[in-house]
Amino acid sequence: MKLTYRHNPLQSQHSPLPGNAAPGLARTPAPLSPLELAQRLQTSLDLERVLEMFSESIQWAFPHDGMTYDHPALGLHSSWGRISRHSCCYNLVVEREEIGELRFLRGRKFRDEELTELENLMGVLVYPLRNSLLFRQAVDAAQTDPLTGLGNRAAMERLLPRELASLRRGQHELALLVVDVDHFKRINDTLGHSAGDRVLRATAKCLREATRESDMLFRYGGEEFVMLMRTDNPEDGLQAGERIRTVLRECPELQAAASGMQLTASIGVAQAHPLDTPATLFDRADQAMYTAKQAGRDRVVRSEE
Repeated sequence: MKLTYRHNPLQSQHSPLPGNAAPGLARTPAPLSPLELAQRLQTSLDLERVLEMFSESIQWAFPHDGMTYDHPALGLHSSWGRISRHSCCYNLVVEREEIGELRFLRGRKFRDEELTELENLMGVLVYPLRNSLLFRQAVDAAQTDPLTGLGNRAAMERLLPRELASLRRGQHELALLVVDVDHFKRINDTLGHSAGDRVLRATAKCLREATRESDMLFRYGGEEFVMLMRTDNPEDGLQAGERIRTVLRECPELQAAASGMQLTASIGVAQAHPLDTPATLFDRADQAMYTAKQAGRDRVVRSEE
C-alpha cells in the first residue's frame, strides 16, 4: 500500500458538503480492532457503503467532520458530513494501482499522532476498497454494450424502475424514446455485417451528440436504441425525437458508414404516467416507433395516451 499525504487548510467552515449526508459522522462508535474493522468492511461490496462504514468506524481514533472520495479516472465522487477548515488528503495506491483519493475534514488541525493512527487504519481499508471498485467495474461492464459503449438492455431494465419511482414521487417527468435505424437489414445484406457494425457505432456517437448529459442512452438490441429523458413538459420528448431524427439524417459519420445509402431513423415517443410499469411504458414507445415505420419511416410518432 502506498499513501501520498497532503494537508490543506480550507477557508469555509461547517457548510454542507454536496452529496450524501451522514449523520453518523457526529457519533463516536466503540473502538474496533483492526481485525474487527476488516471484518466489518468485508460485509459489503458497495463502494459508498464501504467508505461510509470506514468513516463511522474510525471516529473513535480519528474524529472528523466530513470525508470525500474521488476517483477521476472512473468518474467517481462521493461525500459525507460537512466542510470544515482543515483537511488532509491521501492518494491510495495498491500494488501500483491507484484506487482513489480520500480527504478528511474537521474544524481543528490534525495532530501527527492522529495522522499516524489514520494511516494504520487505512491499511485495513485499501483491500476492501479495491474489491468494491473491481465489483463496481464488473457490474458496469456487464451493463455496457461492447460495440457502441452505451448501456445495454440490462442497464435500462435496472434504471427504468428507479426513474418511474422518482416520477411517482413527483421529482420529475419522464419520457422514453425508441430509436430504430431504418432498413438496417438491407445494410447487412448489401454491405455486410462489418458495415452494419460501423452504422451502429456511428449511430451511438451521433446520439450522444444529439442528447443532453442527463439523458440516458441504451442499445436495446439489434438496431434499436432507447433514450430515457427527464422532462419539464409533455412536448420535450417529441422535440427531442425530432432533434435526434434530424441529427442522425445529417450526421456525416453515420452517412459515411454505409456508402450509397441515405440513413434515417424512425422514432417512437411515450410520456410516462404514474401507473406505468417499465413494460407498459416501453411497449407504448415501441408501438409508436412501428407506427412511424408503417407511415413511411424517417419520422417521429408520439404514443397515444
